[in-house]
Formats: sequence, structure tokens, C-alpha cells
Amino acid sequence: MKSSAKKTAKITESLVSIKTLDGSLLRGKIALSDENRVSDIFIQSDNPFIVLYDVSSQSVQSKVMIINKSHIVWVEPEEHATV
Repeated sequence: MKSSAKKTAKITESLVSIKTLDGSLLRGKIALSDENRVSDIFIQSDNPFIVLYDVSSQSVQSKVMIINKSHIVWVEPEEHATV
């Protein structure tokens, strides 16, 4: 008899700051699955977009932003931040 147990991915979140080409500075959370690091989302994923949630910036408070990776200048994980 086969086990019907499915492997469930462990989802964690990381607080990050993102600088975009237009000069915007965004701060929000990125969901990470399993043992992924923030850098894995940019290096290993073929998806051209990232989802940032609980976003704040100089002019906008937003629940969710979908950002094209090609418009990102840098990303800084805030490792010691409480999420």
C-alpha cells in the first residue's frame, strides 16, 4: 500500500530592501521556499518577476507589488530584521 503523504514545502519570508532603475527604494517581504536564499530567487529562477508583499516606499504603501527583475539595481536582505 502506497503512502498518500505529500511533501509540503516550508515557506519562510525574508525582509528586503530593493532599489529600482527609476530610483525607487522599496522595502518588503519575499517568500522563500525550502532552503532558498534571497539570491537564489535572482540567480536560479527563470521567472522574470518577483513578488514583494507588505511593501513600503517613499511614496507608496502597498500590499503586493510584482516587480520585473530587469528593473532592479540591487537587493539587500535585512537578515536581522524581525518579520
